[in-house]
Amino acid sequence: MGLEQKPLSTLHKKASYEVADFDVPTGREEEWRFTPLRRLRGLHNGTAQDGGKVLLEVEAAPEVTVEIVGRDDERIGRAYVPADRVSAQAWTAFTEATVVTVPKETAASVPTVLRLRGEDASAAAYGHTTVVLEPFAEATVVLAHRGSATYADNVEFVVGDGARLSVISLQDWADDGVHVSHQHARLGRDARFVSHNVSLGGDVVRISPSVSYEGPGGDAELYGVYFADGGQHLEHRLLVDHAVPHCRSRVDYRGALQDRDAHAVWIGDVIIRAEAEGTDTYELNRNLVLTDGTRVDSVPNLEILTGEVAGAGHASASGRLDDEHLFYLQARGISFDAARRMVVRGFLGQLVERIEVAEVREKVREAIEAELDRGAAR
Repeated sequence: MGLEQKPLSTLHKKASYEVADFDVPTGREEEWRFTPLRRLRGLHNGTAQDGGKVLLEVEAAPEVTVEIVGRDDERIGRAYVPADRVSAQAWTAFTEATVVTVPKETAASVPTVLRLRGEDASAAAYGHTTVVLEPFAEATVVLAHRGSATYADNVEFVVGDGARLSVISLQDWADDGVHVSHQHARLGRDARFVSHNVSLGGDVVRISPSVSYEGPGGDAELYGVYFADGGQHLEHRLLVDHAVPHCRSRVDYRGALQDRDAHAVWIGDVIIRAEAEGTDTYELNRNLVLTDGTRVDSVPNLEILTGEVAGAGHASASGRLDDEHLFYLQARGISFDAARRMVVRGFLGQLVERIEVAEVREKVREAIEAELDRGAAR
């Protein structure tokens, strides 16, 4: 399990389980230049104090098995190799892992919910979760994060041939929460994976979803919704690695920002390797700026190493509320605040409506309304 050097000219050049194989970030590296390292409380350089607590509550579907296992369990760490120092630190430091298994040809009747609650942000905690769908299984998994924590973790989704997995990851931390997470999905032949990342709470949240394919016919859809308030840093860094032919991917992340020093970062990397003929991919990021003093960094990257693709494209747009839209609504007797809410609801609601778990969907709607209430009160 030594250092793996990746030959492509991407931000993801190394992979290793060993912390020492990664240099301590300084903030000048491309993969770290947008992240406020001083606010990570030492997760990036090894100075984080151990002893933090993130408690797990499980509500599993009757067809699904959830186990707490040790580091020696052969099912963990096989689908994903850490790609940066924090991820490697999380791999080295966790003591117990959660393994979720959906048996072959089994369709889970209800979502399986993993609730992670932070108890203390003054010390660091580390975690690892592996979700395994055996061939032709179907399931929905919810990862709900809340409370106070300084937390780094790795999450593996192993989706077998013909299996279907939907994942909803909700980052609803308290104001002092720091969370750095890598979420990797490995798709088998004709597997389908849909993920929703919703980032609303926390001081610094950096989520890195990634997808790789093991056989043709794999289909991945990655959606994200985020709402950054003053002082918050919400960062999403995606990698879709097309290495086999005739696979599909779609990425759509949308965010809103309000108040001074709210900062949103979206990095979207898509690689189409030479052997991945017939790939069909598109990625999109949109940001709605509601007040002055915010900052948005949005960087789509598309690397194509074959001319035989079914489709490939990317787009990024960030801007303020459209004055013409607001005027149109106000001219029909709608107040400015109500018009503003309608525009934001419509902008984010297209993705919120895709969340298939009604309880989570309603919680996200309520959280967006609460954010708009705070903005209106200022």
